[in-house]
Amino acid sequence: MIDPREDQAAGLRRLFRRAPPTVVALYATGRSRASTALLAAHRIAGQSRPVLLLDEAVGDASLAGALGLPDGPDLLSVLGSQIGLRDVLQPVPGLVGRVPVSAAALALPLLDEERRARLVGTLRELNRRAAFVLIHAGSGTAGDPSPFVFAAPRRLIVAEASRSGATEAYRVIKQLAAAGAGSLHVAVARARSRDEARDFFAALGQLVRRHIGVPLAWLGEAERDDLAAGLDCDAMESSPGEAAAAFLRRLAAFGQPRARGATNRGVQP
Repeated sequence: MIDPREDQAAGLRRLFRRAPPTVVALYATGRSRASTALLAAHRIAGQSRPVLLLDEAVGDASLAGALGLPDGPDLLSVLGSQIGLRDVLQPVPGLVGRVPVSAAALALPLLDEERRARLVGTLRELNRRAAFVLIHAGSGTAGDPSPFVFAAPRRLIVAEASRSGATEAYRVIKQLAAAGAGSLHVAVARARSRDEARDFFAALGQLVRRHIGVPLAWLGEAERDDLAAGLDCDAMESSPGEAAAAFLRRLAAFGQPRARGATNRGVQP
């Protein structure tokens, strides 16, 4: 489980507010998770919002196969002398690109202050290219969220309108709730009609309220609705800029000594 330590460096807040994107942890459920995640990414980008994918899923869950890309060097590689930002950013038509981050997510809490600052600095440069940063997470990791998921101000589940999509979405929501997540956004994909999508969400929401008690925010259908607008208008955040700044502050804080009195663990709302 992740230890939510807060960054004490107030100067980082001013630095990270210069060009803040909206940062969202993305989980896709159902039979075609990767293609469903990409459907949501392209839908957001289609609203004239440059989208950057930070892909922390591995193996078959990774987006590389669905995009026809090699696994590529991980973001962690920028800590070496031979790899730069251009080497880790894989071009994707219609999007800013994909950056593999699975190794960086694992290593971040273990890095010393200098290397952690270099990694966060590279992320800052990437963020300047995007209006949205989607952290693609494997559904099997929801019970132990990575530093990237922990730091993201928003979490979006794109659920396929199917039995497997509903079952997996419920499991992901339950695990995120156990890790301390607050409200979650949900979009429905591959529904045959608007009514089917709404009925799917209503049934999932009722089940979650009864057994988990976490509120779900309806974003609509992945194929038809403006997901970007719904994610931007989060009443729980004072502004997208402050939320994005908090994302990088939290990443920068991993590995630092725990603040006095900090005992809670889990995903922050």
